[in-house]
Amino acid sequence: MTFTNPIEGGTILQDTVVPEGEPWSAKLAAGDVLRLVDLEGQQAVDFLCYSFDDLADRYNAANTIKLNGNIYLGQGAALWSVRARKLMTIIEDTCGFHDTIYGCCSVEVDDVRFGKNNGNGCQGNFERELTKHGLDQKDIVANVNFFMRVPVAESGAIGIVPGISKPGDYVSLRAEQDVLAVLSNCPECLNNAAGFKPTPIRAIIYST
Repeated sequence: MTFTNPIEGGTILQDTVVPEGEPWSAKLAAGDVLRLVDLEGQQAVDFLCYSFDDLADRYNAANTIKLNGNIYLGQGAALWSVRARKLMTIIEDTCGFHDTIYGCCSVEVDDVRFGKNNGNGCQGNFERELTKHGLDQKDIVANVNFFMRVPVAESGAIGIVPGISKPGDYVSLRAEQDVLAVLSNCPECLNNAAGFKPTPIRAIIYST
């Protein structure tokens, strides 16, 4: 795919189309920005990040919910670490309502939920990608799901509904320290996480 430069006043350091169902990772220096673009709409992006200087100080869902005061993430929200340090801040967001509670899909969970699976899952993608950085399955925690819609009823019931992201919607995250960003472009075909039809996304790293 060929794209025009979407970044005004910034220098693109990396520009990658991540195929449907595949993982991706990169190191960002403090101040760099990662923009995730939902190219075709309704595509979930499972996301984790780690302090590059101390990989044990990683994204923490509970701290992120508590310190933002919301289970959904949008512009101005931060991703907080185990030790309550800001890892990344959402500086632009054309979609909103990004999920913090549903975690990632896996072959094993889909076998329980649906009696079948996709042959792959975000859990396996995270495991595969993290090995490139000396990490493994014990380093996977409950993740952010960008562009995935998970409403919560008054009763506490939750479920995945069709995503609200449109083609070209994006979220931009500024690294507040040197971080390792890891994502799985969700392969889920058995529920609405990726609109039942996973599609590519675009990951752009730029400096300002």
